[in-house]
Amino acid sequence: MKKEQCELLDLIRVLGFNLYDTVLFLDTHPCDEKALKNYKKYQALLDKAMKEYATYFGPLTINDVKVEKTWTWGEEPWPWEREAN
Repeated sequence: MKKEQCELLDLIRVLGFNLYDTVLFLDTHPCDEKALKNYKKYQALLDKAMKEYATYFGPLTINDVKVEKTWTWGEEPWPWEREAN
């Protein structure tokens, strides 16, 4: 796996963790303005990072699949399979 790909996957994991942690906080503090602001920030950053990953390295989720003439989900190696290649 390329260094850029590893770094982008790590960023996606960190942003996903931060987003999920913020969601858990919002479950008990739904009106906290700072938490709502953080949620929006991390959601936007995660969306951007996932779109970038899909553009350069292939889809991470079913939502990233580009359907043209055929179904392409699963044709490329999965991120964890790329490490072995």
